[in-house]
Amino acid sequence: MHAIITASDLMSELAEEQPPLLLDVRWQLGGPPGRPAYEAGHLPGAVYVDLDTELAAPPGKTGRHPLPDLSAFAAAMRRAGVSQDRRVVAYDGGQGWAAARAWWLLRWAGHPSVRVLDGGLPAWTAVGGALTTDEPDAAEGDFVPRPGALPLLEADDAAALARRGVLLDARAGERYRGEVEPIDPVGGHIPGAVSAPTVENVTADGHFLPADRLAERFAALGATEDAEVGVYCGSGVSAAHQVLALAVAGVPAALYVGSWSEWSSDGGRPVATGPERG
Repeated sequence: MHAIITASDLMSELAEEQPPLLLDVRWQLGGPPGRPAYEAGHLPGAVYVDLDTELAAPPGKTGRHPLPDLSAFAAAMRRAGVSQDRRVVAYDGGQGWAAARAWWLLRWAGHPSVRVLDGGLPAWTAVGGALTTDEPDAAEGDFVPRPGALPLLEADDAAALARRGVLLDARAGERYRGEVEPIDPVGGHIPGAVSAPTVENVTADGHFLPADRLAERFAALGATEDAEVGVYCGSGVSAAHQVLALAVAGVPAALYVGSWSEWSSDGGRPVATGPERG
């Protein structure tokens, strides 16, 4: 099962007798809510899903975007029309982070067929795809989460993986090095982690690099299909995009959902700074 889909292929699949369900997951870190953008125009048939309230629990000791309560997540997905036997495609405004968070959560919870629209909504309009303001009356889905289909890391797991395998830090390089920290209480990175900014997985227009180029990039960082690989970021959103990029490259990886927002909130955890692997 491919993890991403092109806009042209999605257009063809939406014309089929049993088209995939579309989830609009537009979101920006520190930006305006995505709902108004959805109401102003979205892919026909798409249902809006809110990242902050439906794909995450409230911020707390376990990070800014902890795993959602499983029953609440299940209810939100069923409300959106998610069923076990229906394909799902998530998209956002083009960055891909929010759509990847939806992809990762659904896959982790056991849904067998979830993909992200490569390039998001801009890619759809670029191939002539129409937008609508009509909101679908989505039939209730039957999705029942069965968590564990994708690997998940807790803080101690991430620390151990950084020592024995490859732990990728998906944040910007200056945050990894501890030169700046605009959000969390402490700058730096988990000791042993390798800097691997998510933005280097995509082209200028937000499309993923070809699978072979992604594989080359990750191999240079030590992340190959034979290695034990984990990923974290600031709060488990851009890291989901990195896990998706690794999947495109054929490299399975675990996600540390709490990420730096959880790690740095505990003054007893070690912090490394500088450009080198700590």
